[in-house]
Amino acid sequence: MMNWEKLLLPKGLQSAEADRQRSQFEKDYDRIIFSAPFRNLQDKTQVFPLPEDDFVHTRLTHSLEVSSVGRSLGKSAGKFLLEKYPGLAAKQLQPFDIGGIVAAASLAHDIGNPPFGHAGEEAISDFFKFNTLGQLWKGQCPDKDWEDLAHFEGNAQGFRMLVDKKNGIFISPPTLAAFTKYPRPSWTAARDQKRRSQKKFGFFSGNLEDYTKLAEMMAIPSIADACWIRHPLAFLVEAADDICYSIIDLEDGCTLGLVSLEQTIALLAAIIGKRFDPEKLEKYDSNRQKLAIMRAMAINQLIQETALVFEELEPRLLSGEFDRALTDIIPSAGPLEEITALSVKQIYRSQPVLEKEAAGYQVLEGLLETFAGALYAHHFQKEKFSGHHRSILRLLPSSYALQEKQDASTIIRELLDFISGMTDKYALSLYRRVKGIALPGQ
Repeated sequence: MMNWEKLLLPKGLQSAEADRQRSQFEKDYDRIIFSAPFRNLQDKTQVFPLPEDDFVHTRLTHSLEVSSVGRSLGKSAGKFLLEKYPGLAAKQLQPFDIGGIVAAASLAHDIGNPPFGHAGEEAISDFFKFNTLGQLWKGQCPDKDWEDLAHFEGNAQGFRMLVDKKNGIFISPPTLAAFTKYPRPSWTAARDQKRRSQKKFGFFSGNLEDYTKLAEMMAIPSIADACWIRHPLAFLVEAADDICYSIIDLEDGCTLGLVSLEQTIALLAAIIGKRFDPEKLEKYDSNRQKLAIMRAMAINQLIQETALVFEELEPRLLSGEFDRALTDIIPSAGPLEEITALSVKQIYRSQPVLEKEAAGYQVLEGLLETFAGALYAHHFQKEKFSGHHRSILRLLPSSYALQEKQDASTIIRELLDFISGMTDKYALSLYRRVKGIALPGQ
């Protein structure tokens, strides 16, 4: 059974009382929002790659909205926890501290996503699994590192970004643990599909020691070798993301004409319930206003339902017995399933989305072929290292050190830091230049 005091204030972490201006968790939020990996989300795909409509969400606007919902969920949970456990209040913790943890972790939840969304993750994975140049690295990397490459995961890349000293983010242990929705590496044999926390993996092999220390610090128990129970606040981070992408992707789909206004209103009304007033809605002049009102009311309802479910399940979250998405068991779970089914059919598989995802797939594969091929020749095939390879490697960031004695895993992982950190437009621009489709400055 986990203990809230250790989960929220592990040894060495002080409460807000020690710094009246900003709590540690507010500092976490600020460090994330001013970091370079977070800024790059402003031009990364949410659903619609390279959107031309100003009202369509990017990863940045999505992350800000998830953080807002996460803060509300966290503050509600904080109020409940402080009433239930007086010892937490004695440590000068406040509801806004728990809200701050969830808000900061939610803000960072997509920080490791590559360009072009989930299509980008698949493109990176497929490069190593199927591309001839990608397969060359298999013989150079340990098996566990190869599993990371062949199953690239944005959540694990995000964990790496948050703990990498070069990024200088340095968030607190509770926020990092709440961020880690999938506390296991890619290669663990303990994967259990019935447990939501085992659906994916949350850190690369190179960060196993980082998470092990984190779990020990907060007394988070393992359920098998290199496989842990979730920090309970990770369920709220997940719920905030589920709420936002379900409702806001639907709103974007309606804005772009992929879903009718009537369909959208009906789906959101099923969540809002008795508070929905169709006559009052008709008083608003524009469809955008109608959508905004419906979206706000639906999100508010989902926050209330999720907060109540968290309170009911809190003992089972501490024991690790419960391991499902909170939004799967709230009263509005049915309407959310309907929204997901419609979104898959009419939004995620729409022609514009599929066409641009296919283009993004080609861009990332092309960049990986170019840079991974040049790096492989430089380190492992000196006889084939050409002037073209040399020119390509000069395009790498100045922070990328081409040391002769680096191991293959470090070499390729740093390349993936570079490529996954790109914005969609920069990735497309660089692809055109290295492939000779456009000259520099065009």
